[in-house]
Amino acid sequence: MQRLKPLVFPFGVLLLLSGCIVRSLHPLYTDENVIFDARLIGQWAEEGSKEIWEFSQQGEQRYKCVVYEEDGEQSILAVHLLDIKGKKFLDFFPTESDWQGGVFYQLHVLPVHSFAYVKQIEPTLQIRFPSSDWLQELLEKNPDAIRHEELGKDDIILSASTEALQTFWLAHLDTEDAFDELSNLQRRQAPTQ
Repeated sequence: MQRLKPLVFPFGVLLLLSGCIVRSLHPLYTDENVIFDARLIGQWAEEGSKEIWEFSQQGEQRYKCVVYEEDGEQSILAVHLLDIKGKKFLDFFPTESDWQGGVFYQLHVLPVHSFAYVKQIEPTLQIRFPSSDWLQELLEKNPDAIRHEELGKDDIILSASTEALQTFWLAHLDTEDAFDELSNLQRRQAPTQ
């Protein structure tokens, strides 16, 4: 499997659609799970939101995602679309940094994966991110539910293997509150310049 070269990215910007995200040291995909669907390419936004998600092809089975945030900031991520037992997911990973800072600081920043369940790609892109609140509650009750590390109060990073991550999230796909609310991203026309 081709692993992405980790570069530093201030991942706090990726609060994405619904607050804190579930982060993982390991990807949700393997080479066998990765698929490509050209329908994902383009610009997407939720109705009434100024935040734009732009997917473009980067390599044979990888996408580049630029999230244009409402405050004018941009987040650039590598994305893999994957199919696990008929269920589709996106795996996000930082690959570029627009942050200008010292090398010593960069050595202390850990690039991580995040993922979203893809209910459908067309006519709207419907995605749901795992709920960090639900995961926190589950791990307080059952610390052995999935391997993880606590980085601080209410700050968890998953350290489970890819196989364990796939099994865990598939098992909780229909668990109430395990995923945040469904986001409906509508295809946008490319802005005219």
